[in-house]
Amino acid sequence: MTVPAEFGQIPLQRLTEGMCKRKRGILGEHLSIKTAVLVPLLFNARGELAILFEQRAATLHRQPSEISFPGGHCEPGDRCEKDTAIRETKEELGIASQDIHLLGPLDMVVARSSLFVYPFAGYLPNGMATLAPNPAEVDTVFTLSISTLLTATPEVYLMEVQSVPPENFPFELIPGGRNYPWRPGSYEEVFYRLEGHVVWGLTARILRHFLQVWQQYVPFPDKR
Repeated sequence: MTVPAEFGQIPLQRLTEGMCKRKRGILGEHLSIKTAVLVPLLFNARGELAILFEQRAATLHRQPSEISFPGGHCEPGDRCEKDTAIRETKEELGIASQDIHLLGPLDMVVARSSLFVYPFAGYLPNGMATLAPNPAEVDTVFTLSISTLLTATPEVYLMEVQSVPPENFPFELIPGGRNYPWRPGSYEEVFYRLEGHVVWGLTARILRHFLQVWQQYVPFPDKR
């Protein structure tokens, strides 16, 4: 990039050159918790393309017995979020790397509490045959066909998030003090009720996004 003449002074020139080279980041990203998940596709016994879901083990401390996709926290040994999604899928479903074909990334989800979720779509070519779910993490697995999911109408509820300052907050430094009009935030909570299962939370939001991507690119039946 050519530096404008009015930026000819050395400090501004260096700043301009440096900013042109730097990659845009996210403020506060260093405080975030990064996770990655896989939306696993396979063919079911009827030859329909379906999505595999896990029901988390009842003994887990976080979200016991809830329905989720394979996934977890990014670890130092993971080269990227894709590696995290594959590693967690291997650990939870008991399959080898060669049994997971990555299809591509979905949109990142920024959840409350500084949680960054990186979802990926993947294909399990051997279907259910090679699965050996880890009982410490997974109670059971089940599938829902793409055709069933595409015809489902999710329930969507708008949740409100309020700012609650701590007691030692310096109210005297801001206009209005304790009466400052904090702007509330909001996010959508999504529910799918299908075949006796309830899929909700981040899993449902990622599922809805995946189905929107599917409809954008795959305008044909999901049979073999």
